[in-house]
Amino acid sequence: MKTILRGTGLQHEKLREHLLPGDGCEAVAIALCGRHISNERNILTIREIHLIPYDECSIRSPFRVTWSTEKLVPLLEKVRRTNGAILKIHSHPGGFPEFSRIDDEADQALFPSVYGWFDEEYPHASSVMLPNGEMFGRIVKPNGDFEEISTIAVAGDNIHFWNSNKDKANVPDFAQRHAQAFGAGTFDILRQLSIAVVGCSGTGSPVIEQLARLGVKRLVIIDPDQVEWKNLNRILNTTTKDAKNGDFKVDVLAKSIEKMGTDTEVIPLPINLYNPEAVKAVAGCDMVFGCMDTVDGRHLLNRLSVFYNIPYIDVGVKLVADGKGGIEQICGSVHYLQPDRSSLMSRGLYTPERLYAESLKRQNPSEYEKQLREKYISGVQEERPAVISVNMQFAAMAVNEFLARIHQFRDDENGEFAVTMVSLTQSYTYHEKEGEPCKVLSHHVGRGDTVPLLDIPELSECEYDLQQQEVMA
Repeated sequence: MKTILRGTGLQHEKLREHLLPGDGCEAVAIALCGRHISNERNILTIREIHLIPYDECSIRSPFRVTWSTEKLVPLLEKVRRTNGAILKIHSHPGGFPEFSRIDDEADQALFPSVYGWFDEEYPHASSVMLPNGEMFGRIVKPNGDFEEISTIAVAGDNIHFWNSNKDKANVPDFAQRHAQAFGAGTFDILRQLSIAVVGCSGTGSPVIEQLARLGVKRLVIIDPDQVEWKNLNRILNTTTKDAKNGDFKVDVLAKSIEKMGTDTEVIPLPINLYNPEAVKAVAGCDMVFGCMDTVDGRHLLNRLSVFYNIPYIDVGVKLVADGKGGIEQICGSVHYLQPDRSSLMSRGLYTPERLYAESLKRQNPSEYEKQLREKYISGVQEERPAVISVNMQFAAMAVNEFLARIHQFRDDENGEFAVTMVSLTQSYTYHEKEGEPCKVLSHHVGRGDTVPLLDIPELSECEYDLQQQEVMA
């Protein structure tokens, strides 16, 4: 089972300032982490960082840091209540890219006492930060054995993936041009990533197509809908046969990717995102694209990305027709969202009232109609015009935004491009820089698995099973 450690840009910046103060001596910090454990991945999500003051270290030298573990006890009690994990982080200011013999002895002395606080032997970890900010780490097992952390990911203005496997994969023929443009190193990253795409219609299908042809290792695609005749004008690779048979969109797209032969594994899930299986599937991914129209779906995906420290790109298109063959507005936006920064809600993309209305419509249609008639809520727009050329332009913008975050090819800093809005009607492009942390979501950063999932009663697995049984009855 691979172990992955996830943090945020603000967390990484805080650690770097403390661990590498410029005096050439090692320093140390403790992080409290959430967890997500699946069949293939053990994921640790950094939630809180506690810096060990320099004056509380009995030794700080270029090769060793010795510190009092007295303050660790209340942290252990706190993380034990959530069945989370302890992560020790220290620095190698000289740039030594491995754990030293001194590090081995220190970890083998510390972690047996850490495990003593927990009923379950889920893993705890130790990591090192180098002067350039790169990190590597390992799991320390109860018996003192070590196991490498396969990937350390940081979702900040730039997205970093530091992999323990440094072997360079051969670039296949189909990806030679990608490697020429973005470098073999970027292609190596793509070949190890698992990416979720939620929503597989107008913008989702071209996003999926691009990611598969870029050589992404695995795609988890989620959409509960079947192909309809009206979809044929914009969903790539769908046919009249698919519409006639009512095939699931995700299945059609999965088959088309298999035919490409790019070795991208596809996991199609023909279910709604408001499903524990879908939430867990996205939680196990390294990156997520949201290609949905609904406010409640976008809000849930934003919340999920915060709980599990996953970078999230949201793409939306708006085409306003006058009903007479004319067009009033064609515009769209691409939002890049970091777990502990601004959210779609704090950016004003929707209001709490709009979120309530859409959630009510999905959960209780009859009550929604009643409140709509009584004018307690505003109606939810049902159908929107869609044009494939517009959708593909914004889908391409979304994928290029992702590439800019892992390759940093822009002249300006990525932090200036949290939002990119384009009006094709007025022919202008507008950018917004990253804002303040969202007051609603940011305190959930790195919590990982909770009961119920994401602290949403609707996602209680027992509750969900009961609802399914009622539907079947």
